[in-house]
Amino acid sequence: MTHRSLADILNANDLRGLVPAQWGTREATAIGAALAEHLGPKPILVGRDMRRSGAELSTAIARGITSCGVDVVDLGLVSTDACYFASGTRSLPGVILTASHNPGNYNGMKVMRPGASPVGRDTGLAEIIATAQQVLVEGRALRPSARGHVTGLDILPDYASYLRSLVDLTKVRPVRVVVDAGNGMAGQTVPAVFGSAVGMPHLPVEILPMYFKLDGSFPNHPADPLNPANTRDLARAILQCRADLGLAFDGDADRCFVLDQHGEVVSPAAIAAIVGLGEIGREIEQGRHHVIVHNHITSRAVAETLAGAGATPVRTRVGHAFVKQVMAEQNAVFGAEHSAHYYFRDFFFADTGLLAAMHVIAERDKSGMTMADLARAYQPYFASGEINTRVTDVSAAISSVREAYAPDAEAGVVALDELDGLTIDHWGNSPKWWANVRPSNTEPLLRLNVEADDPGAMGLIRDAILAILASHKAVP
Repeated sequence: MTHRSLADILNANDLRGLVPAQWGTREATAIGAALAEHLGPKPILVGRDMRRSGAELSTAIARGITSCGVDVVDLGLVSTDACYFASGTRSLPGVILTASHNPGNYNGMKVMRPGASPVGRDTGLAEIIATAQQVLVEGRALRPSARGHVTGLDILPDYASYLRSLVDLTKVRPVRVVVDAGNGMAGQTVPAVFGSAVGMPHLPVEILPMYFKLDGSFPNHPADPLNPANTRDLARAILQCRADLGLAFDGDADRCFVLDQHGEVVSPAAIAAIVGLGEIGREIEQGRHHVIVHNHITSRAVAETLAGAGATPVRTRVGHAFVKQVMAEQNAVFGAEHSAHYYFRDFFFADTGLLAAMHVIAERDKSGMTMADLARAYQPYFASGEINTRVTDVSAAISSVREAYAPDAEAGVVALDELDGLTIDHWGNSPKWWANVRPSNTEPLLRLNVEADDPGAMGLIRDAILAILASHKAVP
């Protein structure tokens, strides 16, 4: 029997691949056995999002775990951040089956140690996958005297109650919010947190739902709000309903994008600044030192704004495993990524789209401003957005960009930084700009981000680097 290589679905932060082309129930059972070896003997939480392959794969994972004598706590259908909550409050390791914003024929896993501590490729996931590969190739598995047991747990009521305890929205002025769940897990969590789905009283937040039916085939649009095409329906609904703002979630609901009352997307950098200032203010009131973490391609406005408020900004690589690790090391109160992942010390240093949305509503109310006016104050620079290019050779393409800017680096005009991909930094000169090219952690792409204090400069640098990448572009 031939065995598929699990290395093909291993990424820096998680596992992700096509089902059944790259992995299926046989591989899931082997991964379950490996999880038991590396994360047991404590019971392991197993949850899944609404993808059609999720139920079968989660059953297979549980079969692998229990075959090694380790118990499973089955969370059933659950958002990624609700799984983090279960791990954090119960001090149990866990795995959530999700492929986040990827199309419906993908699935994957995010793995955590007790306390929602992330397990990435460099912090144990590669070893777990190596063990799983051995199980597949050798048929090797532990043979305990007794199998583990599976018990169910409905975490949603406790999760909703906990989020409400972190942000008090009971006294905000009435606000109308259109929410596009994208047929993802926000269709489960939003009614629980904002409404009475789990028995809590309604908040003064009127939720106008869009695409709340859980459907992993994503019949209305992909669950990827980073793509502007996927927020058009929400923008129209905001205008039609005369709403105060809109929220768009990705498939597993750990990311949240905000649209203002005009249907315009608010930069995740502005949201990071707004939420971060609120968190820093609370830290100052309690007399604590306040650190914030941001990935290195988040807008410079975030670090500048929060440093101006007295915080110590610390940068890290792109990806939830990296951000969470640095946040825990620094005991940071808040973390942010350019892709609308927001992390909170009060939430086990994990990312949660819904908690970020609650903070946004609270800060908007506190300011007395509209969402557009509030956001405008924190969007001083001009960004290209993330531009993806499929190239034949990622390393060669990045090398070509490096060679193009090497003379400027030698002359001290720019600085070259290789924390994650290649960053060319001209921020200390006029016009201010920086650019980053890096490989995707989840897809075979090279990603370009450019930011400047002048729109013309941003466009020139963007186009110059894209021209270099064009010579390496893969043929469709």
